[in-house]
Amino acid sequence: MKPRAEIGVLGGSGFYSLFTGAPPLSVTTEYGAPSGPLTVSQVAGRSVAFLPRHGAHHEYPPHMVPYRANLQALKLMGVSRVVGPCAVGSLQPEVKPGDFVFCDQFVNFTSGRKDTFFDGPQTTHVSSASPYCPEMRRVAITAAKKMGLRLHEKGCVVVVQGPRFSTAAESRFFRLQGWEIINMTQYPEVVLARELELCYLNVSLVTDYDAGLEGDPQVKPVTQKEVVKVFNGNLRRLRALITEVVKTVPERRGCGCGQSLEHARLGA
Repeated sequence: MKPRAEIGVLGGSGFYSLFTGAPPLSVTTEYGAPSGPLTVSQVAGRSVAFLPRHGAHHEYPPHMVPYRANLQALKLMGVSRVVGPCAVGSLQPEVKPGDFVFCDQFVNFTSGRKDTFFDGPQTTHVSSASPYCPEMRRVAITAAKKMGLRLHEKGCVVVVQGPRFSTAAESRFFRLQGWEIINMTQYPEVVLARELELCYLNVSLVTDYDAGLEGDPQVKPVTQKEVVKVFNGNLRRLRALITEVVKTVPERRGCGCGQSLEHARLGA
């Protein structure tokens, strides 16, 4: 019998392990294998499952991540809450590399991704008006303030297809819409979690200024090397923040994420 877990963590670029010494677990889903083996361990007395979003060796680029298998694997382990840390680029001058952003909205510019568990015959329309768990966001923001981290309590992430980075024109367009950060994996991960009635918290770590900072020629367009460098430099703080969230999130869910499918099905 596989160990159970109540909280899941999906590691992003540069974040490929959370536990040391935990045996890898193989989980099979109806959507195929997840991006890598899961590990389960105790964090602050809570059972936590970890899964590297891109695989243990970053073998899955953003548009090829098996998002459905990843989320269903966590659900099969008993997870009801998911923490989704990720590296992001900034679109606004005041959102600086090294800052943490706790997203409350996303805008999707991806295409062709398997982005729902509901392909029929029962038609299901899950609300995405407020896609991120409000309870987990409050817990994480409180924890980040306690730790003295530079943070933004809300933000809209624009999700692009990848694996390429944006052109300067694309980045300028996104910035002019007022969106704060840019990423390649938040969609469909967050909506798939909602379809499984899981709470989902995004923890975005700003690593760069995307296509550069307009008006400042010293700020160069992002490279993957720079993303990993900045992310690795902040990994200790990210791990500490996740640990604090795990410690302080209430045992019983007080949000509505667990009732996401109510009134979502035609004829139900």
